Parts: sequence; structure tokens; C-alpha cells
Amino acid sequence: MDLNASQNSTCAHGNSVERYMYPTAYSVFFIIGFPANCLSLYVAWVLMKKGNNLAVYLINLSVGDLLYILTLPVWIMMALGYAVDDSLCSIIAVVMFNSFYVGSGFLCWISVDRYLAIVFPLHFARVREVRTAVLVSAIVWLVEIVLHLGFLTYTKDILNFSARRMCEEPMVMSAAAADVAITRTVLGFFIPVFIMSFCFEEINRALKKSTSTVVSERRKVCRLLFSLLFTYLLAFTPFQVVMFIRGLTEPGNCSVAQNLRDVYMVFVATTTINSVLDPILYCLISDSAKTEMKKLFKICGVNVVKIYSSMVKA
Repeated sequence: MDLNASQNSTCAHGNSVERYMYPTAYSVFFIIGFPANCLSLYVAWVLMKKGNNLAVYLINLSVGDLLYILTLPVWIMMALGYAVDDSLCSIIAVVMFNSFYVGSGFLCWISVDRYLAIVFPLHFARVREVRTAVLVSAIVWLVEIVLHLGFLTYTKDILNFSARRMCEEPMVMSAAAADVAITRTVLGFFIPVFIMSFCFEEINRALKKSTSTVVSERRKVCRLLFSLLFTYLLAFTPFQVVMFIRGLTEPGNCSVAQNLRDVYMVFVATTTINSVLDPILYCLISDSAKTEMKKLFKICGVNVVKIYSSMVKA
């Protein structure tokens, strides 16, 4: 008999967080996050067509957030006790974790892009082109997918993708899952946060020394970058820290698993805050985004008036 399966069968714990928190929290996150990310995606797409390379990364950020947001109805169904197909169960778990780390990859590169643009304004012009941003985005997706496939192979989950039901968190983390958790936390959280923090500090220093007439515009970009970084840390730090602690202490230890499970499950849910707030922050802080939204709302308003007028005449 599989040792980890035996541990999970003898180490019991309730699912109160999933039953009572997830349906309400995920419903609110979906209602706000889906339209917000759709709007952000549209605005970023329009700006990308105008040659804005930062918009390319924001498009990919929105796509990653949208993919995660679209899994929320399935999580709600499972929390309410509805049956979910084994393959669908595993797919939404893979999408969720991919979204976590794809997001950190794009936030990290946005920081690097702004660092190069502000600290070295006369250099790296080619790096700040739209086609370069598209290439970098493709590499970020590819690296994350390859790493995730590697982790699934290491834990042998890929061999039993459907039967494993990856959306159901095992009570006790296996040794292989612990290795993956620690590696993911270091590569996908601690290192990107270090890079983002370094870039932000250097950007701040450069802006303080700058006397350029475009410094006010750069400060707005810096404010957007800081807001995205702060939201990311707020949403992911608790989850990543608990995941790291689990990886270090939980394998084979039922008491640790029981003590950390509810905390971990709460922080899994609160990571969704990042997917909800990212598009809102982008649309509220970026002047170019606000301009495009005004144009969109004006067009929508005109069309609504036309439709209403035609209905009245009919």
C-alpha cells in the first residue's frame, strides 16, 4: 500500500474552510474579477496596437488572471458538494498553480522592463519594443509550462492525471510534493520578489536624481508598478510562506498537517485577491488606460442610446 495514501487515510481533518468560505469568497471574486480582467485585457490590447510594450505584459497578466478566475465556478461547485469530473478537477488545479507563477513571472519582467527604461533610458531600446515583449512573454509561458510538467513528472502526478484528482489537497504532503513546494516557493516567489524589490528601489533612486520633463509620467508608471507589487505581496506572501513551512515540516507529520491545513486553505483563497485587484489598479492608475476606457464607455453609451431609441420607435 502507498505510504502517503495510508497517512492521508489515518490523518483526518474537516473541510470547514472549503464548505463555508469558498462559495461566498469565490463568488464575490468571480463577479468582480471576470469583468475587470476582460476590461483590462481590452484596454491593454488597444494600447499594445499603438506600440505600448508594457501593455503586452499586462495582456499576458490579464490572460493568466482570467484563466484562474474562470476556474472559480468549479471550485465553488466542489465546495458545495457537487460532483466534478476527475480530469476537470486536475485541469483546474494545474491552471490555478500555473496562474500563480505565470503572474509572478510577468510582474518580475514588468519590473525589469521599467528598470531598464528609467535607469538606463538611452540604452536597451530594442528590449522595450513590442516584438521583444511578445517574445519575452512567449518565453515566460513556455518556461512555466515546462517547469510545471517537470514537477508533475517528479511527483508522478502526470502518470495518473485523471485518477489523482489534483484539486483535492492531500491531508499530509508527500516528500516529493514537499520538494516541489519548496522549489516553487524559492524559484516562483522569493527570487522574483527579490528582483522586483531591487528594480523598484533602483527606479526610485533614478527618479529622485532625474530632472527630466517626463519624470512625472515616469512616477505614474512607478506608482502602478508599486501598486502591482504591493498587491502581489499582500495576496501571495501568506500562501507562499505557509507552503514553504509545509514543505519543510509536514511530510510524514500528521499533527503539523492538521495545524496548518485550515490556515493554508484560507490563504489559497486569498491569493485570488491579486487576480481581482490587478486589472482594477491598472485601469485606475494608468492615464492611457483611463483614456481608452472613456472612449469605450462613450461608444457603449452611444450604442445603448441607439438601441433604446430604435426600441421606442418600434
